[in-house]
Amino acid sequence: MKIAVLIKQVPGSDSAFRASENELWIEEMQIQYEMNESDAYALEEALLIKEAQGSGEVVVVCMGPSARVSKVLREALAKGADRAIHIVEEDPLETDPYQIANILSESIKSESFDLILSGLQSVDLGMGQTGVLLGTMLGMPTATLVIATEISGDKIKVKRELESGWFQWVGLPLPACLSIQSGINTPRYPSLKGIMGAKKKEIKTINKGDVQLRDSLQMVNRIYSMQRDKKTEFIEGEPDSQVSRLMDILRSEVKVLGA
Repeated sequence: MKIAVLIKQVPGSDSAFRASENELWIEEMQIQYEMNESDAYALEEALLIKEAQGSGEVVVVCMGPSARVSKVLREALAKGADRAIHIVEEDPLETDPYQIANILSESIKSESFDLILSGLQSVDLGMGQTGVLLGTMLGMPTATLVIATEISGDKIKVKRELESGWFQWVGLPLPACLSIQSGINTPRYPSLKGIMGAKKKEIKTINKGDVQLRDSLQMVNRIYSMQRDKKTEFIEGEPDSQVSRLMDILRSEVKVLGA
């Protein structure tokens, strides 16, 4: 079985965030990048499927600048992925899920993957659309919020997490495209042998400029930090008027009480 895993490099949770001067993105000078959390679960699921099948190939696919993509690709290869595809792009970076899915589709359609896994959503933009759009563009059935997988012959059965504690089992024919929920498994750490072996594994590069682009449907107009306003009010007067004023604040300003 030939499995593709989409991985993304995202700002680490310990990084200090500050909007850039043009407010179109964040200031990246002090940002440490790491593999997107749910993508790590998608990679682990692909490796588990390969191990259960006894054979196959896991290919990680990542788009972004060379300076920060190489780290997450090497990490994925060290964990057990067989090879990598790097779609090289420089500033301005693409943020439209439709365009990103189009670029990925054009870059990997010749590979004829049996299964494509992606994390449910990225921790930076959090749109959660790329995996579904990619599957649709490649003509594959798709499923999201996947928390378990079972492969039998040319079909895959997936367990989806729904609202209010409900779950759903869905059967899909292969090839298929799945968006993986965090917590589906326990991602492994790279071994010393895996780290050394990753240096010899293939990383194929594709220039974003060589891919036929479509018209973007979404764009980020502004990124900014929320302004916090602290105000203190001393409520004076008789107890009844104090209670009345406190209720009014909770209802109209703090909005924790209904009208």
